[in-house]
Amino acid sequence: MLETNTASCGGFPGLSDSFTAALWAIGYGLQMAYANFTRAMFHVGGQSDYYNPFTPPLTNQSTFHQWTIGPVYYSSLFVAEALGSSNQSQVLDLQMNNDNEFTPGYAIYENGQPTRVALINFVDDNSGASDYIASISIGGTVPSQVRVKYLLTSSVTRRYNITWAGQTFGDAFSSDGRPVGVVDVQTVDCDQTNNVCNVKVSAPGAALVFLSDQELAKSDEGPTTMKGVVDTLAGTGQGGGSSGTFGLTYALSSVSALIAGALLVSHDYEMVIMA
Repeated sequence: MLETNTASCGGFPGLSDSFTAALWAIGYGLQMAYANFTRAMFHVGGQSDYYNPFTPPLTNQSTFHQWTIGPVYYSSLFVAEALGSSNQSQVLDLQMNNDNEFTPGYAIYENGQPTRVALINFVDDNSGASDYIASISIGGTVPSQVRVKYLLTSSVTRRYNITWAGQTFGDAFSSDGRPVGVVDVQTVDCDQTNNVCNVKVSAPGAALVFLSDQELAKSDEGPTTMKGVVDTLAGTGQGGGSSGTFGLTYALSSVSALIAGALLVSHDYEMVIMA
């Protein structure tokens, strides 16, 4: 996919530079992978464009201003970790909750086995009332615990100070490209008797669930700094030339291609079965 983003001609203020754009870009990237796109080029414009993942200061301000990191940059971190660097990723749209547009979810497989689950909550309500619990089950037995990284902020209209796994690139003109803060990876204990892991997805926000510590370790070896993500955007990071913007890897061509590791995700009383 050539030259895409939230809107044409530089984007719209209040939309393309908001947390809404970050959540949208995650869903867009994973939906593209599900549809068998291997690359997508997210357009970057000039100083006045709203959809940039990062924008340098004006030349005459570079001595006292740093870079501005936009919401879509956080999306690239999320999706790069979701798809991984193996070029073996297969992505399935879970069509959760009767394909509810506010709570999409995706499962990522490698070698026919579920490895990660990406869950999004578009609802603009930070009171906690619109948080939901995703109940994840795996064919066989769930692990004793899963690890979760969250993309969070207080409102879909927020432009800056978004956090990815507890770290942020701060406010406008304040980033040197290195995330600030302590990495926060949540541990969720699973119920192996009932074969279920219950993972909270905050509103608004997104959760990336690692179904094993090995998958988390692989993620931690990947692009977690500006250099790593820039390499991914250029298609030069781990995984090589088959990864483009967002590191989109080969997607799942059909549900029947899933040969093992059936996975079930339910939200409240509704459920979607992958097999």
